[in-house]
Amino acid sequence: MLKISNLSKTYDNGVHALNNVNLDIPKGMFGLLGPNGAGKSSLMRTIATLQFADSGSITFDGIDIASNPQRIRSTLGYLPQDFGVYPRISAENMLDHMAVLKGIGDRKERHELVAELLHQTNLFNDRKKNLSGYSGGMRQRFGIAQALIGDPRLIIVDEPTAGLDPQERNRFHNLLSEIGENVVVILSTHIVEDVADLCPNMAILAAGKIVAQGKPETLTSNLRGRVWRRIINKSELELCRNKFDVISTRLLAGRHVIHVLADAQPNEAFEQLQPDLEDVYFSTLFGIKESRIASAA
Repeated sequence: MLKISNLSKTYDNGVHALNNVNLDIPKGMFGLLGPNGAGKSSLMRTIATLQFADSGSITFDGIDIASNPQRIRSTLGYLPQDFGVYPRISAENMLDHMAVLKGIGDRKERHELVAELLHQTNLFNDRKKNLSGYSGGMRQRFGIAQALIGDPRLIIVDEPTAGLDPQERNRFHNLLSEIGENVVVILSTHIVEDVADLCPNMAILAAGKIVAQGKPETLTSNLRGRVWRRIINKSELELCRNKFDVISTRLLAGRHVIHVLADAQPNEAFEQLQPDLEDVYFSTLFGIKESRIASAA
């Protein structure tokens, strides 16, 4: 288990990236959901020992990360949001090079490991191709392959499906699901569907704080009977926002579909919805926004 206790981090420019974060993350897929700028990458970088917190602690299977960074790195696989590769080298040769850096000195062992990883990520047939010729989805699968070198027990993937087309996103989901059966996998993303599809446990991070956590189905059930839907014209949108707690809007055939949070039917024009994880996410962020407005007033 990964245990994060009272973790805080402030950068030199005064940005409070993490504010007293507490999480217990068990084996399996764990979704860390939050908007851009919420502090997700700061938390991932701290877990990965790329930076250190100002206060608090992180332990993995009883090992303190700050005191024993090398022990954690030896069992860690990390796919950051942006990662660089040598464009004129093949995937096969690049993985072999990374395996050497991970301390796998035996050439036969490396050859077998690289072949296994390429098969696992469905890249074996393209193993001789230079990485510059890989599509976005192939690059992400290659990123997972390099993160799996050394048989890690803790894997971090930061915004892994951003920019992928639906087919590649599905392939990546299937791959992550297989990996997450036996190890701790933290999926950090702002894409609600990724967490809904993959993660039995999750947390929402906003403004550096954990504002909700639990099982997606439990968080969703807490909203049952409180989410209402209405289709309106664009001219009505501002009025509805002023009158109701509008947690989300989207376009449908040129009109706006609004979701409203209310304990009772706002009026006869609204229909009750079975809430989903997106409603949980937007209602949580709406609550944060409203509390800021109230405190500012």
